[in-house]
Amino acid sequence: LHVYTDADWAGDYDDRTSTSAYVIYLDLTPISWSSKRQRTVTRSLTEVEYRVVAHTVAEINWLTNLLKELRISLDNVPTIYCDNIGTTYLCRNPVFHNRMKHIAIDFHFVKDQVQRQQLRIVHVHSADQLADILTKSLSKAQIQWVVSKLGVVSPPTNLRGHLN
Repeated sequence: LHVYTDADWAGDYDDRTSTSAYVIYLDLTPISWSSKRQRTVTRSLTEVEYRVVAHTVAEINWLTNLLKELRISLDNVPTIYCDNIGTTYLCRNPVFHNRMKHIAIDFHFVKDQVQRQQLRIVHVHSADQLADILTKSLSKAQIQWVVSKLGVVSPPTNLRGHLN
Protein backbone atom coordinates (compact mmCIF):
# COMPACT_ATOMS: atom_id res chain seq x y z
CA LEU A 1 0.00 0.00 0.00
CA HIS A 2 1.14 3.50 -0.70
CA VAL A 3 -0.82 6.51 0.41
CA TYR A 4 -0.93 10.22 -0.35
CA THR A 5 -2.28 12.53 2.35
CA ASP A 6 -2.95 16.24 2.09
CA ALA A 7 -4.78 19.07 3.81
CA ASP A 8 -5.45 22.71 3.29
CA TRP A 9 -5.19 24.97 6.29
CA ALA A 10 -8.23 27.03 7.29
CA GLY A 11 -9.48 26.77 3.71
CA ASP A 12 -13.13 27.39 4.55
CA TYR A 13 -13.52 31.16 4.63
CA ASP A 14 -16.68 31.04 6.74
CA ASP A 15 -15.50 29.02 9.74
CA ARG A 16 -11.77 28.49 9.00
CA THR A 17 -11.97 24.72 9.19
CA SER A 18 -9.57 22.70 7.05
CA THR A 19 -10.15 20.05 4.43
CA SER A 20 -8.17 16.83 4.73
CA ALA A 21 -7.81 14.05 2.19
CA TYR A 22 -6.06 10.80 1.38
CA VAL A 23 -5.80 8.34 -1.50
CA ILE A 24 -4.71 4.76 -0.75
CA TYR A 25 -3.26 2.64 -3.54
CA LEU A 26 -2.79 -1.10 -3.81
CA ASP A 27 -0.04 -1.22 -6.43
CA LEU A 28 -1.30 1.22 -9.10
CA THR A 29 -4.98 1.05 -8.20
CA PRO A 30 -6.67 3.49 -5.81
CA ILE A 31 -8.72 1.37 -3.38
CA SER A 32 -9.77 3.95 -0.78
CA TRP A 33 -9.99 7.72 -0.68
CA SER A 34 -11.56 10.44 1.39
CA SER A 35 -11.95 14.19 1.34
CA LYS A 36 -13.73 15.93 4.18
CA ARG A 37 -13.73 19.00 6.34
CA GLN A 38 -12.23 18.64 9.77
CA ARG A 39 -14.61 19.36 12.62
CA THR A 40 -12.31 21.65 14.57
CA VAL A 41 -10.26 24.71 13.72
CA THR A 42 -6.53 24.10 13.96
CA ARG A 43 -3.77 26.54 14.71
CA SER A 44 -1.11 25.21 12.34
CA LEU A 45 -0.77 23.39 9.04
CA THR A 46 1.42 20.76 10.69
CA GLU A 47 -1.41 19.95 13.10
CA VAL A 48 -3.91 19.63 10.24
CA GLU A 49 -1.57 17.37 8.27
CA TYR A 50 -0.79 15.28 11.37
CA ARG A 51 -4.49 14.73 12.03
CA VAL A 52 -5.05 13.50 8.46
CA VAL A 53 -2.06 11.15 8.81
CA ALA A 54 -3.54 9.71 12.03
CA HIS A 55 -6.95 9.25 10.40
CA THR A 56 -5.28 7.62 7.40
CA VAL A 57 -3.28 5.23 9.60
CA ALA A 58 -6.56 3.97 11.06
CA GLU A 59 -7.89 3.38 7.52
CA ILE A 60 -4.64 1.61 6.55
CA ASN A 61 -4.95 -0.68 9.57
CA TRP A 62 -8.51 -1.58 8.60
CA LEU A 63 -7.53 -2.22 4.96
CA THR A 64 -4.50 -4.28 6.00
CA ASN A 65 -6.72 -6.53 8.12
CA LEU A 66 -9.23 -6.84 5.27
CA LEU A 67 -6.47 -7.81 2.84
CA LYS A 68 -5.21 -10.44 5.32
CA GLU A 69 -8.71 -11.92 5.54
CA LEU A 70 -8.79 -12.04 1.74
CA ARG A 71 -5.37 -13.76 1.83
CA ILE A 72 -3.71 -10.90 -0.03
CA SER A 73 -0.24 -10.33 1.35
CA LEU A 74 1.63 -7.05 1.24
CA ASP A 75 5.26 -7.14 0.14
CA ASN A 76 6.24 -3.96 2.01
CA VAL A 77 4.99 -1.93 4.92
CA PRO A 78 2.53 0.78 3.87
CA THR A 79 4.14 4.11 2.98
CA ILE A 80 2.43 7.45 3.55
CA TYR A 81 3.55 10.36 1.36
CA CYS A 82 2.99 13.72 3.03
CA ASP A 83 4.06 17.10 1.63
CA ASN A 84 4.39 18.79 5.04
CA ILE A 85 7.97 18.60 6.29
CA GLY A 86 6.96 19.31 9.90
CA THR A 87 4.54 16.40 9.92
CA THR A 88 6.99 13.94 8.36
CA TYR A 89 9.63 15.06 10.88
CA LEU A 90 7.27 14.52 13.83
CA CYS A 91 6.34 11.06 12.56
CA ARG A 92 9.94 9.95 12.14
CA ASN A 93 11.35 11.70 15.23
CA PRO A 94 8.76 11.04 17.91
CA VAL A 95 9.57 13.71 20.47
CA PHE A 96 6.41 14.87 22.17
CA HIS A 97 6.30 18.64 22.58
CA ASN A 98 4.16 20.54 25.09
CA ARG A 99 2.68 22.46 22.16
CA MET A 100 1.14 19.20 20.94
CA LYS A 101 -0.87 18.18 24.02
CA HIS A 102 -4.15 18.72 22.19
CA ILE A 103 -3.25 16.07 19.59
CA ALA A 104 -1.62 13.64 22.03
CA ILE A 105 -3.76 10.63 21.10
CA ASP A 106 -3.11 11.07 17.37
CA PHE A 107 0.59 11.58 18.10
CA HIS A 108 0.98 8.37 20.11
CA PHE A 109 -1.18 6.36 17.69
CA VAL A 110 1.04 7.26 14.71
CA LYS A 111 4.29 7.07 16.71
CA ASP A 112 3.55 3.50 17.81
CA GLN A 113 2.88 2.38 14.23
CA VAL A 114 6.10 3.96 12.95
CA GLN A 115 8.24 2.62 15.81
CA ARG A 116 6.91 -0.91 15.27
CA GLN A 117 7.83 -0.46 11.59
CA GLN A 118 4.26 -1.14 10.53
CA LEU A 119 4.32 1.92 8.27
CA ARG A 120 6.64 4.57 6.91
CA ILE A 121 6.07 8.30 6.58
CA VAL A 122 7.89 9.89 3.64
CA HIS A 123 8.03 13.49 2.47
CA VAL A 124 6.77 14.09 -1.05
CA HIS A 125 7.15 17.37 -2.92
CA SER A 126 3.90 19.31 -3.26
CA ALA A 127 4.11 19.05 -7.06
CA ASP A 128 3.91 15.25 -6.74
CA GLN A 129 1.08 15.22 -4.17
CA LEU A 130 -1.77 13.18 -5.68
CA ALA A 131 -4.24 14.05 -2.89
CA ASP A 132 -4.11 17.77 -3.82
CA ILE A 133 -7.10 17.33 -6.11
CA LEU A 134 -9.21 16.46 -3.05
CA THR A 135 -8.31 19.56 -1.01
CA LYS A 136 -7.82 22.54 -3.31
CA SER A 137 -8.47 23.96 -6.74
CA LEU A 138 -5.86 23.11 -9.35
CA SER A 139 -4.95 24.34 -12.81
CA LYS A 140 -6.17 22.38 -15.83
CA ALA A 141 -2.69 20.93 -16.39
CA GLN A 142 -2.45 19.85 -12.73
CA ILE A 143 -5.89 18.25 -12.87
CA GLN A 144 -4.99 16.32 -16.03
CA TRP A 145 -1.74 15.09 -14.44
CA VAL A 146 -3.42 13.98 -11.19
CA VAL A 147 -6.34 12.34 -13.02
CA SER A 148 -3.89 10.34 -15.15
CA LYS A 149 -2.10 9.15 -11.98
CA LEU A 150 -5.39 8.24 -10.27
CA GLY A 151 -6.27 5.89 -13.11
CA VAL A 152 -9.39 7.81 -14.08
CA VAL A 153 -10.43 7.34 -17.69
CA SER A 154 -13.01 9.16 -19.78
CA PRO A 155 -16.29 7.32 -20.30
CA PRO A 156 -17.09 6.13 -23.81
CA THR A 157 -18.76 8.79 -25.92
CA ASN A 158 -21.54 6.45 -27.01
CA LEU A 159 -23.14 4.72 -24.02
CA ARG A 160 -26.24 3.35 -25.78
CA GLY A 161 -24.62 1.42 -28.58
CA HIS A 162 -25.70 1.54 -32.20
CA LEU A 163 -29.32 1.22 -33.23
CA ASN A 164 -30.12 -0.20 -36.67
